[in-house]
Order: sequence, then C-alpha cells, then structure tokens
Amino acid sequence: MSHQICIFCRTSELTILTENSANFAIRDKFPVRPLHTLIIPKRHVTDIFATDAQEREAIHELAMQCREAIGTEDASVSGFNFGSNIGRAAGQKIFHAHVHLIPRRLGEVELPAARLD
Repeated sequence: MSHQICIFCRTSELTILTENSANFAIRDKFPVRPLHTLIIPKRHVTDIFATDAQEREAIHELAMQCREAIGTEDASVSGFNFGSNIGRAAGQKIFHAHVHLIPRRLGEVELPAARLD
C-alpha cells in the first residue's frame, strides 16, 4: 500500500490526541467501547512485528499515558484490552501497524467479534 493511500499516514486528516517521538494516538473511528484508542507508529510498517524495539517501547509509553488520561476522563473504567490484529486472517483491515487500547467497565458484555480495526 502506498503511504499516500494509507489513512494512518495521512496524519493531517486525523485528530491526534497525543504523540511521542515514534507514535501517535487517536480515537478509533469505529470504537467497540467508549474512548477506544489506537496507538500508531509514525513510520509506515505493516504490522506490530515490523516495528523496531524503540518504536515498541514508545508504543508502550504512549499507551500508559493514554490509559491514565482515559481513567481521568471516565472513572468507571476499571480494565483494558490491549492488543493488535496482525494479518487478514486475524481481522486486520488497515495494514499499518496499530495497537488497540480498549477501556473496559465492570458489567459490560463481551466485545463484538468484528470491527476491531
């Protein structure tokens, strides 16, 4: 996929919540839970396994910042799902690495199977 076609490479079209040297965070366009956030490398790589160690550490640091901000915004959040779909068979729809940070609240039903990308 060309970088010009990739939605995550067209950062001027995205509402960036926060960023660090290697990654940025946005709200998911199709959230499975309120405040569902994506952590995305600035460098175009297909999936999380294509990131380097510095990018992966920066993903984790940014996710921790977002987790804290989400908890401040919504005190009912008491847990998180944190993960990435890798490959078409796993449900990846946008082939630019990204990690989902999905806030969870007690009493919720299970996550839907679709639309995690």
